[in-house]
Amino acid sequence: MAKEVHSTSTEGFSTQNKIREFETTIDATGEDAPDTLETLLATYSACFVPALRVGSEQRGGGDLGEIEIAVTGELNDDDKLESISFDVTTEADLDDETAAQVEERAEELCKVHDALKESLHADVTLSS
Repeated sequence: MAKEVHSTSTEGFSTQNKIREFETTIDATGEDAPDTLETLLATYSACFVPALRVGSEQRGGGDLGEIEIAVTGELNDDDKLESISFDVTTEADLDDETAAQVEERAEELCKVHDALKESLHADVTLSS
């Protein structure tokens, strides 16, 4: 099985992407659409949400309810990602031990986490 995306840029730094029947635009300059790093950060957090939900069910945390993730991507002097942090808040009230187990399991399940080099794995703070 493979995932396929068709990307087209007719001029400049903006790219139109067709993903199955969906279309997105990414603009490397960030002027006309989210830039490439913003899109990566959004994709990472969007992947982490279901990983948290499954991880919580598997580690005894139950239903997490509403989940909010504030994502920060720190840039180096070359405007490349140096680090990523997630400030995760859940509606469910988890004790510290369960929260740590849920976070660890979510990191194992998240496909984007797995695809990033280790230095860019999110530093996660999970609270309820």
